[in-house]
Amino acid sequence: MSRDMNGAAILVTGGSSGLGAAVVTAVAKAGGRPYVLDRQPPADGVPWVECDLGNTRAAEEATRQIAEQAGGLHGLVTAAGMDVPGKLADVDGATWDRIVTINLLGTAAVVRAALPHLERSHGTVVTVASTLGVKAVSDATAYCAAKFGVVGFTRALAAELAGTVGVTLLIPGGMRTAFFDDRDAQYKPGPDANLNDPADTANAVMFALSQPPGCAVRELVVCAEQETSYP
Repeated sequence: MSRDMNGAAILVTGGSSGLGAAVVTAVAKAGGRPYVLDRQPPADGVPWVECDLGNTRAAEEATRQIAEQAGGLHGLVTAAGMDVPGKLADVDGATWDRIVTINLLGTAAVVRAALPHLERSHGTVVTVASTLGVKAVSDATAYCAAKFGVVGFTRALAAELAGTVGVTLLIPGGMRTAFFDDRDAQYKPGPDANLNDPADTANAVMFALSQPPGCAVRELVVCAEQETSYP
């Protein structure tokens, strides 16, 4: 028996674009109540709090603010992320640090702040790693470090919260989103790249969120069938 999503409050970081926006749409279609933490406003009518996940203490406070506004939380999806590819010597230190902070430390901060509410509802956390959290490539030291960290963090969290909060690690491949738009041309997917529709990945997130208490989907790898970044 799946969990009833009708009225469930689901917080989505990075919910204004890309995978996060697709999850927001899927939650709303399932009868849930999506809430967003992001630097940009989400779709009209979706409650949100402006937040830069590069400031982890502010991220914690924004999470608590959303939880209070929502009257608790039933789920959390940490879809926010960023990357600036380049060789270690060519990416300035502040940018490198920000990539790790937003992808890893921001994730941990939001989860930490959401935990009391998720424990009360026996809710579910879905963290968003990447295929580059299980496969290392050149010119991605910060992103790989962060996403490998998300993998380790989530597996440890699942052990820590077993029996109280469901924990799912999502490992998505590349998707057709604006994630690649600001990159130098050499780091953009080519016209023939096999990328997933974010709505399909969002459906996998919904599967994890809809599991009843006591049934956890521990890990999901979701990518285009011929996508090449997964080992």
